[in-house]
Amino acid sequence: MGNLVRFKLLPGNRYDTIGVAPLIDGINFEALLGDKAFDANWIIEELDQRGAKVVISQRSQRKNPRAIDEEIYKWRHLIENFFCKLKEFKRIAMRACKTDRSFEAMIYLAAGVINSR
Repeated sequence: MGNLVRFKLLPGNRYDTIGVAPLIDGINFEALLGDKAFDANWIIEELDQRGAKVVISQRSQRKNPRAIDEEIYKWRHLIENFFCKLKEFKRIAMRACKTDRSFEAMIYLAAGVINSR
């Protein structure tokens, strides 16, 4: 429902797709919602093998675009809303923590506060 389940902190100079495999490992789900950054063939193949529905906005240069469920895709706003709530915490928005470990701890703490509201 748009709340944090699991996250992986990545270097700022890496693609978003690098973090997908560790995030979905060991989790059963019916669909994966994502934006164009997650439109990678290996992700789509993995989801097809799992039997999960692919609800990822397609890049314009894809030769064979897949049809996506527009009604389910509308639910992506819950994820975007969570990021907006997370950025209300100044230390996260400004990346004020000195180490990755303390930044991860702040994200978990903020997510706990958001979930308790």
